[in-house]
Amino acid sequence: MEKKIGVLIVDDSAVVRQTISGLLSNEKDIEVIATASDPYCAAEKIAEKIPDVIILDIEMPRMDGLTFLQKIMAQHPIPVIICSSLADDGSDSAVKALSSGAVDIITKPKMGTRQFLEESRIRITDTIRAASSARLKKVNPAMAIEATPKYTADVIMPKVKKSVLTETTDKVVVVGASTGGTEALREFLIDLPLDTAGVIIVQHMPENFTRAFAERLDSLCSISVKEAKNGDSVLRGQALIAPGNMHTLLKRSGAQYYVEVKDGPLVTRHRPSVDVLFRSTAHFAGKNAIGVIMTGMGDDGSKGMREMKEAGAYNIAQDEESCVVFGMPKEAIKLNAVDKVLPLSQIARAVYTASKF
Repeated sequence: MEKKIGVLIVDDSAVVRQTISGLLSNEKDIEVIATASDPYCAAEKIAEKIPDVIILDIEMPRMDGLTFLQKIMAQHPIPVIICSSLADDGSDSAVKALSSGAVDIITKPKMGTRQFLEESRIRITDTIRAASSARLKKVNPAMAIEATPKYTADVIMPKVKKSVLTETTDKVVVVGASTGGTEALREFLIDLPLDTAGVIIVQHMPENFTRAFAERLDSLCSISVKEAKNGDSVLRGQALIAPGNMHTLLKRSGAQYYVEVKDGPLVTRHRPSVDVLFRSTAHFAGKNAIGVIMTGMGDDGSKGMREMKEAGAYNIAQDEESCVVFGMPKEAIKLNAVDKVLPLSQIARAVYTASKF
């Protein structure tokens, strides 16, 4: 039997601890080994048995989650997923957690419809599996358990045989990332010059959090960065971040690119989905597109990137050494959808160069 992923849940709410434990109870490859009401109790649990992944709240008594996270990362790094109501508001504390070493952020599961709870289970379990694979030591490849349909981009945008006629030579850059992507995107965007072609990004993250993430990047980068809104034009020197929990597609009216933001089912277990963005880019930009696929678990984006390549796009994948999780780039490479594999530090320069030809 393959070793299960041991999870420690740290939250001062007994209801939240019970809800998360319940969502994980039927997963064959995940096991809740302990729960704790605050960081001091969590430290005692860790002393007894080191978990593979910690699910950590931010607002707690005696010691806040951010301080506890920083102590963990300094003393004994363990993959940590922030699960906090602050993520719902896209707070600065949630943003700081990522820069302090958290692998990912999820919103707290809430009572709702059966579909809502099932989507919460999918997000939480997939994030745990990705976090467990992000460790440098004792990596435990987890077998994905798919109890629900894994939809493709067909449910959002049917595949077409040919891209639209190329009425423009303007370039557009589309980027997909997941686990580890927040810091990878920061490094990538900081390195982009002001005259870079318009950029659209899908980063798997919770609703509302994308707004704070975009604002943080905007304060750091030469180019402007904002959360995408339906109908936003794709402009040179600007990056649009797909809003959490909404699919984002590239569209075109004449020579002008713009984005469509819409609801829909999870695609490749995600909303927003990289495959959805990439498929729309293959159709509406064709050979004028530059695709980038970065660190992340799973295969979201790989099929869409292959469609982009078939339409004449130039595609780049982040290399294994610089990835937190070499999943999404690996799958795209396996499908022969990638023209160049580069370390993170070289991707911005390659994108800028490609956008000039």
